[in-house]
Amino acid sequence: MTPDFVTETMFNGGVIKILGKRDDCQSSLRFEPYEEWLIFQTFHIGNYDDEGPILKRLSEEEIPNLGATFNGVHYEVNLSVPRKTEPAKLKTLLCQPIRQNKL
Repeated sequence: MTPDFVTETMFNGGVIKILGKRDDCQSSLRFEPYEEWLIFQTFHIGNYDDEGPILKRLSEEEIPNLGATFNGVHYEVNLSVPRKTEPAKLKTLLCQPIRQNKL
């Protein structure tokens, strides 16, 4: 990701400088737009199996109460290492892309 002021010309100049030092990363570099959206997030502590009721509450109550609707599938950011953390202490950020309903 780059700041909005970075142009494709600037990006290509940076690629040329990088490739002068390393040539093993050319296929992983690309310049493309990144579309951001609104996201409703909630923090969950506990077993992954207990997330269902929370996601249901988000979809049926919390997000509609904001005057918003889903705008894609939800995703999760796991903040704990499952093999090192007991299930009751797992920390997860539940994220749901949303869009504001137009009045």
